[in-house]
Amino acid sequence: MNGAKSLVDTLLGAGVDTCFANPGTSEMHFVAALDQNPGIRCVLGLHETVVTGMADGYWRLAGKPACTLLHCGPGLANGLANLHNARRARSGIVNIVGDQATYHRPHDAPLTADTEALARTVSSWVRTSTSAVDVGRDAAAAVQAARTHPGQIATLILPSDASWDEGGVPAQALPVPAASTIDVFAVRTAARVLRGDHGSAPGAGGARVLLLLAGQALSAAGQQLAWRVARATGAAVRADFVIGQMARGRGCPPIERVPYVTDQAVRALAGYDHLVLVGAKPPVGFFAYPGKPSTHYSPTAQLHVLARPEQDGLAALQALVDELGAPEVPAHDPGPRPLPERGAPTSEGLARTLAALLPEGAIVSDESVSYGRGIYPHTFAAAPHDWLHLAGGAIGDGLPVATGAAIGARAMGAGGRRVVSLQADGSAMYSLQALWTQARERLPCTTVLLNNRSYAILLGEYKGVGATPGPTAMDMLDLGRPALDWVKLAQGLGVEAARTTTLEGCADLLAASFRQPGPFLIDLVI
Repeated sequence: MNGAKSLVDTLLGAGVDTCFANPGTSEMHFVAALDQNPGIRCVLGLHETVVTGMADGYWRLAGKPACTLLHCGPGLANGLANLHNARRARSGIVNIVGDQATYHRPHDAPLTADTEALARTVSSWVRTSTSAVDVGRDAAAAVQAARTHPGQIATLILPSDASWDEGGVPAQALPVPAASTIDVFAVRTAARVLRGDHGSAPGAGGARVLLLLAGQALSAAGQQLAWRVARATGAAVRADFVIGQMARGRGCPPIERVPYVTDQAVRALAGYDHLVLVGAKPPVGFFAYPGKPSTHYSPTAQLHVLARPEQDGLAALQALVDELGAPEVPAHDPGPRPLPERGAPTSEGLARTLAALLPEGAIVSDESVSYGRGIYPHTFAAAPHDWLHLAGGAIGDGLPVATGAAIGARAMGAGGRRVVSLQADGSAMYSLQALWTQARERLPCTTVLLNNRSYAILLGEYKGVGATPGPTAMDMLDLGRPALDWVKLAQGLGVEAARTTTLEGCADLLAASFRQPGPFLIDLVI
């Protein structure tokens, strides 16, 4: 048995049954091993950033890692942006990166690179297998690392001779480490703060307390536990801005995220004297701006960690509920679903249209960037669904994450769940090749392409640093001359598409797309 075959056998034994791939010469023996063992489903991406983004979306829905297949250091480099996003979303991925044969590397062939150095920028675990006998053992360790709570990037670098040489030995799956245990003292401290034992009572004109949620705490069960705490103590609840996934819609509390814009975030958090962090980090800005703070919470606020990201946030919230004796509360009633909107597209109108039409169990992949910041308040009455966010800020993850999420849902026996991408046009150009994979795999993906023919977020950022864009700046922020024809682009990649300039047209196209099994793109001119 060669090293490549031992790798496939080890991956299958550890529960990795999906490979998102863009292979090259150094990986041909691994490709052959995948061909000879049909247990791993292989999905082709036409660019490595699509491959890594699909693996991210897959983890978010399947809750288990897929592997990627990338070609040497440059192939890994092409996928780094979406591995950065996956790391921030705390997704588990096993990267298999082919590399030069160990004896060929000293000759400095053109594709030779410091692959380990590139991998460490986004990986929690990195290893190079230097012989066939090591490959199975190293692969088992990589899967164990990827599965470590709450999810990690693991990168296994595979020199081609370690792949083709005989002597491979499949390894048994290694035990998955449990989430770090909760801290009973942290639970008691949070309970004292929420009771008002810090000197004044929350919700009664005294100190105000905010529960800030991320990770597991944003599952439907986690939100309900946090809501019980809030109703029992008068505390407020928010989601961190930097989150990968959140359960939303009917049955979930009306929880907002911390705003992206610094001024809005500072205003939203200014009144809180205590922040209780549940899987979340203290809120900071994506960027610094002249004369504005880096941290968004009040400088006098006290921070209390109920659960770190590597701890079990659900168990921590349950322990806090028990410590407080917080009673059960009825599910929040957001009122009736709205009707689809009519007229010229607006962010709020699109949100209400989505709330009216989203099918139960839908998955929303949100890379709407600036256009989508006001969507949350208008979608609380939608059918229950999952919302996937761009967690790392590196644009270009929306379409790949949607594609991987659809495959992840299918892997979990829920292949009928509709995936809706809210996709900014500028960001879509980073990874539009994902549409081809959607067409090839016949995935139930609807893309709402928010077409304003510009990098709209950068116009706001330009003003945020105190500048007014002139002709040179506008040339770098404008996507006209020529305008991108998204209907033709989608059709060229095998995806049916149509353009509309109204919300009623968008509603009709959304409803029609939900009735068909494959992908569809709506070019919504805004």
